[in-house]
Amino acid sequence: MKLAVVGGGSTYTPELVDGFARLHEILPLDELVLIDPDAERLRLIGDFASRIFARQGLSATITTTGDLDSGIDGAAAVLLQLRIGGQAARHTDETIPLQCGCVGQETTGAGGLAKALRTVPTVLRIADRVAELAPEAWIVDFTNPVGIVTRALLDAGHRAVGLCNVARGLQHTIGDWYGVDADRIVLDHAGLNHLTWMRGARLDGVDLLPEILERHGDALARRSRLPVDTLRRLGVVPSYYLTYYYGHDEVVAEQRGGQSRAHQVAAIEQDLLRMYADPALDEKPALLEERGGAYYSEAAVNLLAALLGRRGDKPDIPQVANVRNNGTLPFLPDEAVVEVPALIGPDGANPLEVPPLAPLYAGLVAHVAAYEELALEAAVHGGVHRVEDALLAHPLVGQAHQARTLAAELVAANRAFLPWARA
Repeated sequence: MKLAVVGGGSTYTPELVDGFARLHEILPLDELVLIDPDAERLRLIGDFASRIFARQGLSATITTTGDLDSGIDGAAAVLLQLRIGGQAARHTDETIPLQCGCVGQETTGAGGLAKALRTVPTVLRIADRVAELAPEAWIVDFTNPVGIVTRALLDAGHRAVGLCNVARGLQHTIGDWYGVDADRIVLDHAGLNHLTWMRGARLDGVDLLPEILERHGDALARRSRLPVDTLRRLGVVPSYYLTYYYGHDEVVAEQRGGQSRAHQVAAIEQDLLRMYADPALDEKPALLEERGGAYYSEAAVNLLAALLGRRGDKPDIPQVANVRNNGTLPFLPDEAVVEVPALIGPDGANPLEVPPLAPLYAGLVAHVAAYEELALEAAVHGGVHRVEDALLAHPLVGQAHQARTLAAELVAANRAFLPWARA
């Protein structure tokens, strides 16, 4: 079986390779193809990946290439982990909004929209080649903003599922607290990508969340970056991305006084690349945890194994994925993409029924889902006025002057990646 990773030169890739190596019995590979236009980074990552496989005794081949068509040709699945514009573009995503008093973040708010504008057209071009050269392949999107990118793929008719590591990380944390395998923790996790709430965590049918909030509230508060008394009062665990909404002004003040996350990650990446170049290194270094994406590999392996019909031992274990709404959250259009537990199989991801979202959460979800629809229109069709409309609809912007100013500045900063802006 051949799998392809577009963006294989990412410093994330060893996390993914480590998962393929550790969990090879779940997802046996014949060939893993890493695709990236950066030849030097690809060489470093490819050599390191081969050493990781060798350490685990895998005979699967690691292939590296800058040629998309040869890399995806005949693949059973294609994983997307792109960053168009690199950390330099991320830096502008994170800093331009701050000038208008808005949160600077790479996946939500104005920065997330800028990333979507750069990313969606490229992803759709890649997906068209997948449809031509590997028509039976599943596309698994880990590229942010996952909800918008996944909807773009689905709207274009591609076989795609969106993936995020947040829910898997929570399963592991809770499993560790109770001394059980993460797969035994079933989450009531619902919302949109990077806009979710964990409303339950069941072990053998028993909801542990009230006890977890009492015993481990401080740890969850640090994880979600919100006050523990807020978590206990609400009785839920918000995704840590909710701090950008629930603590907006405090976050803006903190960001204005510090270094951008893009600059921090760029420094980490340089250290990682130096480590990866060491011919004696054959396992992922601890520093990789600071890069982010913990448990990404495990979530990806489980999802791919289910999509490719390799989970015969655990066919009914739900996995949190980004999928079509199709009535799951009845206040959203069926075409929206939601992040909920789903049963995964060769026929795709089928969302499970979830309890209704309370108005406190449903209102924000509806607001952001409307923004995401407008953001996708802007990313697919272009136009400064569409960008401005999306920003006006986003709860983290939502004011006419800011929307107009940010639209002009974000388009100007990203003109090199937006052909319509150069016309």
